[in-house]
Amino acid sequence: MPNMLIKLPHNAFSNDAKAKLVKSLNAAAANAEQIPDDQRKRFLCWITIDEVATGSWTCGGIDLSAQLIPCIAMIFLPAGVLDGATRASYIADIHKAFINALAPEEQRQLATSIVLHEVTDGSWGANGNVWRLPDFARAAGFSHLQTLLKNE
Repeated sequence: MPNMLIKLPHNAFSNDAKAKLVKSLNAAAANAEQIPDDQRKRFLCWITIDEVATGSWTCGGIDLSAQLIPCIAMIFLPAGVLDGATRASYIADIHKAFINALAPEEQRQLATSIVLHEVTDGSWGANGNVWRLPDFARAAGFSHLQTLLKNE
């Protein structure tokens, strides 16, 4: 049930490619976070895409947009949802989502920066209330964390 903030270079992906990217990002989140195939649970996966104007994205102070497609994914999720193995597979799946969304004729190199921000329990607010890991487990249905609900 992450919040994903995605930054892409302007016009690097078509509207269809962005839709494909969002679908793949949702699938990666559901897989890593063990969210059931239930639209009410998956509704909690929020994704925003921000396109950065040409010339406004530099690498080492240089605009490399003719050679490179830099993409950033900042993913916020509750601490305690992932373990080391799922972190690694999650990051790999997010990278694959960017690769698969590229146009087949794209010649520029893809460069992704994917950061998982695991938010400390009790530090996430939703609709004016503090949510804890059991609240997220209930709302998102994390299948591996349902035992938390029995301990309430």
